[in-house]
Parts: sequence; structure tokens; C-alpha cells
Amino acid sequence: MAISSIQFLHSLRPFNASFFTTKTPRVSLGFRSSVDFNLCSLCSGFFVSSSARSRARALVRDKGERIEDYPPVTDSVDDDQVVSTPQKLHERDFTDTPYVPIYVMLPLGVVSMNCELVDPEGLMDQLRILKSVNVDGVMVDCWWGIVEANAPQVYNWSGYRRLFQIVRDQKLKLQVVMSFHECGGNVGDDVHIPLPHWVTEIGQSNPDIYFTDRDGRRNSDCLSWGIDKERVLKGRTAVEVYFDYMRSFRVEFDEFFEDKIISEIEVGLGPCGELRYPSYTAKHDWKYPGIGEFQCYDKYLMKSLTKAAEARGHLNWARGPDNAGSYNSTPHETGFFCDGGEYDSYYGKFFLNWYSQVLVDHGDRVLALANLAFEGTCIASKVSGIHWWYKTASHAAELTAGFYNPANRDGYAPIAAMLKKHGAALNFTCVELRTLDQHEDFPEALADPEGLVWQVLNAAWDVCIRVASENALPCYDREGYNKILENAKPLNDPDGRHLSAFTYLRLSPVLMESHNFMEFERFVKRMHGEAVSDLQANSNKKQTKLQGTDDQVAA
Repeated sequence: MAISSIQFLHSLRPFNASFFTTKTPRVSLGFRSSVDFNLCSLCSGFFVSSSARSRARALVRDKGERIEDYPPVTDSVDDDQVVSTPQKLHERDFTDTPYVPIYVMLPLGVVSMNCELVDPEGLMDQLRILKSVNVDGVMVDCWWGIVEANAPQVYNWSGYRRLFQIVRDQKLKLQVVMSFHECGGNVGDDVHIPLPHWVTEIGQSNPDIYFTDRDGRRNSDCLSWGIDKERVLKGRTAVEVYFDYMRSFRVEFDEFFEDKIISEIEVGLGPCGELRYPSYTAKHDWKYPGIGEFQCYDKYLMKSLTKAAEARGHLNWARGPDNAGSYNSTPHETGFFCDGGEYDSYYGKFFLNWYSQVLVDHGDRVLALANLAFEGTCIASKVSGIHWWYKTASHAAELTAGFYNPANRDGYAPIAAMLKKHGAALNFTCVELRTLDQHEDFPEALADPEGLVWQVLNAAWDVCIRVASENALPCYDREGYNKILENAKPLNDPDGRHLSAFTYLRLSPVLMESHNFMEFERFVKRMHGEAVSDLQANSNKKQTKLQGTDDQVAA
């Protein structure tokens, strides 16, 4: 997906990622989301215990995401709980709870720019180890910039074919990401995978194929949704290019579909593979918790806006807001996002409706074609978790990213309905977040990741679509895994709702260290609903097991 929407944590010393390399050519084993980050995918949430916190102060999310400044990671514990001796964990017993499949994300550069598999012997050894602890499968990005790099409709899948054969030999499943965005190019990245060369050549003469901000700055991470139906890519529209790529993949790997080795296709729909506008990006000097900027100023999206304004009978509305601040503004500094601001005016509602509908329409178009290409195979889409400014009325950071979710409107229900229409799963990049205490360093961000997670998961579950997730930061310890488990299988949920799958980010030498891998094996067992012998249960109060089975959650 690349992500994989979130970066660097604000004002903290950079994370040393040098040990996340493999033998032979260096391969990025970066972390994620698309708050990649997200940010994590910048945007995302974090699971980090006290033992891991110092390691994770700063990191680069992969999935092709930019390096972003992010708030410090905390565990949200009271000051009187912080002591020098370890605290005893009181763990829920997940024995006989629903089975949640576990996938492990492969390194970003597992396939080289020449579409050759990097270090197949080392990868094979690692996959054998994963299989030995009953991991269900792996996730891999199939990069547009590698496969169709040099000429339109000339595809090279050779490295991926070798990779898939090795995965099949180990009797593992595959989640495959159609990655139509740029990867890397950031500090600390070992891998840089640009868009196809023939596409960037077009961009040199027609930069309007890229998302553009109010000052005319272009973002080449992915193509503007304004060209979805414009024949500007050597006679093809953007959605035709995406469809041809997906159809080629389906034909090339038919045997892996027929044998059910490929269990899911995640379709990249924007920057970092996420369904959002590139409203916050380090290349434009964005820093957390800036509200970001609207990205609708390429000529194609402006033509769409003009058409919508004409249809509404207000041609003077054919413009973006002129009082929405800049990337690092706060809501109250702007006339558009402040309490009582123009976002809630007749013009503001018109603009935000149009802006968010462009996002939904893009997802609708591409997923419809994905279903044609991958008929009979589960598809999914990634949505980023933008939780800063969630406790304000306007939800400014969500608005600039395309999520029309102010306090008086549910901006995620239309996205869930669109995914439901196509039978697609929602992969939410911060669903793993249990608590994120930003008050110490960023009280002004007014963030509420838990509130956002609750809203998005319920929007998805209300229309009976599958919800999956992945961790945002590296996680190797029991405390972090317990946080994931609690969110994967909500306690006492009357409908037995739970995640449909969890993808661990990512395969690395650190994960393979014996003490880390033992904890990971224990985590896999509990996600599978198996008993563990060393459960640290609360002897004073028996924990109630999650009721329900897999068939209680709509596929």
C-alpha cells in the first residue's frame, strides 16, 4: 500500500534505522502510514511501551510516505504510575475468542528497481520462521514505478513472480498492494521508488497532472484525481492506466488467484496508498500539528469546481478558500476554520461537499475497476487516521485531507457506504491506537485518536464491512501487543465485532531477535484465540471473554 500512510517525531533526535538492513544490497525496512504515518501513515496511532519508547522517538513511515514531524509517543499513564520497577500487567484471556489472521509486511525494497528479488535465500529463511509460529501470510507492495517503469503497458513482473513462488512454497498467503504512489525520497530511506519514468516525463510538460496547493506548489507523490477521466497519459486516462496495470497483474498471477494464495488486494488510492489528499507533506514544510492545505488547484480539479459552482448557480464560488491559512496554521488563526468560521457558511459547505465528493468519487471509480480486474478476490482500501484538531468544531486537518467531518457531520459514513458498494474492506491506519497522550508537549493540538477510531470503526461496522489494521510504530513488547489485542477484539461487544485481519509492520532483523520473536509468537497465538500458559491475569476479577464468532461479522 505503501503505509503506508507518519516520519519524524517533533523536536526529538532521529531514530537510527541503520540496523534495519539486510545482507546484500541495502533494503529499507522502514516503519509506517500514510500518517505512513502517517504519519501514522503519519496519521496513525501508536503502540509503544516504556521499553520501546526511546527507540521510537523518531521514525520514517514507509509506504512511500514523507518524513513528518510527529508528537512524542507516550503511554498515557498517570505520573504516580511511573516508577522505576516494572508494573504487573493484568491481561485479558483471549482463549477461544475469534480468530484474527496475522500478516507480516515485507521490506519496502524486497524487489529492486530492476524488478529482481533481493536476497531470496535470506527471505526464504525468514518466511520459514514466520510459518513456524503460524503466521497466516505476508503483505507486499507491487510498485507501479518498478513494474511499468519505462514505457506505457510494458510490464515487468519477474521479481514479484519469484517472490510469490517462495511465499507459496512456505504455504503462506499473500496480501498484495497495488501501489500507485511514490515511495521514499526521505531522510533515512534506503529505497526510492518514483512514479514511472514515462509519467514523470509527462509531468515535466504538464505539471497539472499532480495535486497542487494554492501557491502553485506541485506534489509528485501521486497523480491528481482531476485526471481520472482525462486522456493525458499518452492517450489513456488515469483510471484506465490503473485498470490496465491491475488487469495485467491478474493475468500474470492467475495461478496464485486460482490456488487462493492471494487472499486480498489492497488498492492504492492516493498518497502513501491512502484515500486522502496530500494535504500535509514535509516537502512543503508541514509540521505537526499543522492543519495542512487544500490540494485542488491543478487545472483539472479547478475545472471540476467551476462546473459544480455553475450548476449551483454561484459562479463566484468557483474558487478555493482564501482565508484557510497555510500548512502550519492552527484553526483559530484562520477565518475559514475558526469557531463560527466560513467552513460553516453556505459557500464553505458547498466547497467542502465538492472537495470531499471528489475523494469519494475517485475511490468509487477505481474500486469499481478493481472489482472487474479481481473478480472473486477480496479488495481493500486504506483510510488515514487524522486525529489532530479532532476536538475542535471544524476538524480542520481532516477537512484539508478530504474528510468532511466537522463536529456536526459524519464525514466517514459516505466513505464506508462507498466501500460497502464495492464489497471492499476498510484498512484504518490508527485503529490500533488505544491511548495517545499528547497533552504534555502538544496540548494545543486538541487531538482525540480514540474518538476518531471509535467513529470510523462504527461507521464501517454499521454498514457491515470488514475492518483491518496495522501497527504504526515498531512493536516488540508485551505491553504494546496487549494494546493491539484490546482494540482487535473489543471487550463485551454485543455483536462480537473484531478486526478481520491484522498486518504487522514489519519483517526486520530486530523482530527476528530471539526475545522479540518469542513475544511476537505469543501475540500471534492470542490473536488466533489460542491459550497461552503465562497469562498475567488479574486474580481479583475474572476477565470476560469476547463473545462471538467470525461468522457474526459480515464478510
